[in-house]
Amino acid sequence: MFHWEEFLDPYIQTVGELKIKFRGVRKQYLKKGLYSPIEFVTGRVKRRESIRNKAKLRGYTRENLAEMEDIAGVRVMVQFVDDVWDVLELLRKRKDFKIIEERDYINNQKASGYRSYHVIVEYPIDTIDGFQIVNAEIQIRTLAMNFWATIEHSLNYKYGGLIPEDVKARLTNAAREAAQLDLEMGEIREDIQEAQLLFDSPQQKQDFKKENGEENELW
Repeated sequence: MFHWEEFLDPYIQTVGELKIKFRGVRKQYLKKGLYSPIEFVTGRVKRRESIRNKAKLRGYTRENLAEMEDIAGVRVMVQFVDDVWDVLELLRKRKDFKIIEERDYINNQKASGYRSYHVIVEYPIDTIDGFQIVNAEIQIRTLAMNFWATIEHSLNYKYGGLIPEDVKARLTNAAREAAQLDLEMGEIREDIQEAQLLFDSPQQKQDFKKENGEENELW
């Protein structure tokens, strides 16, 4: 019998630690009054069913299942495409994990229209059983990229990977629109950042709450 809980525990720990670290980076920027290239961070450990399906598709066995690169996944969300490259540089400078592969699906988007930047890392963890290296995938995406990818994932699940051609055509067109949105937002990035820094000031937040009758609401 394969002990799934024991196998997945290191991945759960890895995702938890990476989320805390990347969220900490965002807080450091904001405490200094600087624009943070990281908007927010999410993470997940691949479901057992998904691991089984991928193992069957890619030829993984119980003996080499730990070589699968995306059992532990962390997603770093950014506002602008330029922020992707800033976050990438932050990752490349870190000493707490080793980057073993990068996949640029932004400049080389998939035929479906999928865009994202994937970084595969070897992340070291300490457990009561000793030191262990865990593979993890870090995806860097804009909000537009993530919205499109989430929809595509849902449709693939619904249709079992065989999306009807008319739906697929609309999805491809939506990918172009999402890319155009990223381009347009990038053109006014400086104005957006200045506005956000002004609005995010403590005084501005307080004024906004008073104007909208939210003095007693959690902000």
